[in-house]
Amino acid sequence: RRIGLSNELHANLIMTTLPVYNLEGKEVSSVELDERVFAVPKNDVLLHEVYVSLSANERGVYAHTKRRGERKGSGKKPWKQKHTGRARAGSVRSPLWRKGGIVFGPKKDRNFSKKVNRKVRQKAMRIALSEKVRNGSLKIVDSVLLAEWKTKQIAAAFSALALSGKSTVLAFSQGEIGIDRATRNISKVSPLPIHTLNAKDLLDHQMLFLSVGALADLEKRCIETVS
Repeated sequence: RRIGLSNELHANLIMTTLPVYNLEGKEVSSVELDERVFAVPKNDVLLHEVYVSLSANERGVYAHTKRRGERKGSGKKPWKQKHTGRARAGSVRSPLWRKGGIVFGPKKDRNFSKKVNRKVRQKAMRIALSEKVRNGSLKIVDSVLLAEWKTKQIAAAFSALALSGKSTVLAFSQGEIGIDRATRNISKVSPLPIHTLNAKDLLDHQMLFLSVGALADLEKRCIETVS
């Protein structure tokens, strides 16, 4: 599988084992990462294309000006066409009049979305995950399941793992729902379900925090998209 790869790429591919910590910050084991997900070569051009697309698709359209058909006012001609000494006028809603419509103002029907092929988005996700591994920005813990979800306990775990004050995306699996409530008030932490995680989320945060269970779900999701 590695025939013809450069030495630099080969060096990236062999870095597939990471330590696993507990919530006290102690290393308890290690985990083997799937190279198809966490050892994808760097591609800044593709990442930029996908990031711009995802950002544009999140953009809301709020600015809206009313044209003459949307303004209030009578439809009657203000005065007759000729012999008044005044300029011709056909409607009080004319853009030339005070409180009239706006001619070239922004409209709420604008569309800022940018299409990117599904396989490109999926590859960008794997590239972003690989960059987290190469930069040492991936933290894996054995479990995040607690007897009760308390912000104090999760905050203490982040402190023990040297994540306090760092922008972190906490990706959790279906069985870990509840940790999002416990991390809601922790500064710079964004809890996100595995199935909604995308390349933009990874690029917007410095660190990625996963449990072993969430890692397995994330690898399964990404491997299914590999052609």
